[in-house]
Amino acid sequence: MSQKATIRVFIADDHAIVREGLKQILADSPDIIVAGESENGLDAIKLFRKSKCHVMLLDISMPDKSGIDVLKQVKKEHPEMAVLMLSMHREDQYAIRSLKAGAAGYLTKQSAPKELVTAIRQVASGQKYVSAALAQELAAQVGEDHATALHDTLSDREYQTLTMIASGKTVSAIAEELSLSVKTISEYRARLLVKMKLKNSAELTHYAIKNQLIE
Repeated sequence: MSQKATIRVFIADDHAIVREGLKQILADSPDIIVAGESENGLDAIKLFRKSKCHVMLLDISMPDKSGIDVLKQVKKEHPEMAVLMLSMHREDQYAIRSLKAGAAGYLTKQSAPKELVTAIRQVASGQKYVSAALAQELAAQVGEDHATALHDTLSDREYQTLTMIASGKTVSAIAEELSLSVKTISEYRARLLVKMKLKNSAELTHYAIKNQLIE
């Protein structure tokens, strides 16, 4: 896509104030318009189908359906679609998972407005976008001959459960936030403990801190 062409953007984020902030930032770019938005994952998939957008800005932490699950569904239906993931998380936590799932790029919400506009234009033109810091991290991983970390063996939901437990949230609180049953979250917790050879949430939290998976 030519940079002079109008880039239609769809915003999927459960925080209204974030959506409004993104729209204000993009309003200053004459070649970009916001053509649709949603506040949860299921609506994002449904409304995006009708929006005829070129780029989706997708929050990785949606209340009803994880951003990576939404990403996979969108890419399944529209393989050519450019999805730019937005997150409050440190880049090395979810960026690689997002890129492997088909994201065209990954930005933290702390990124400068100018970087967001640059990223949108870049992914709309068919390229990938990652920050300089993340590019260095990816290059380092490619250059190193290292064993797969235990947390890299987890599914996306298991990994999300890990980081939330390590952040001090209870199983009940996680279930409510993700709109899942307590039983389901308990199963995720049990599976990830087995995969990571850990005994309890205390060991899990220690692992997450040691490996810088949480702030």
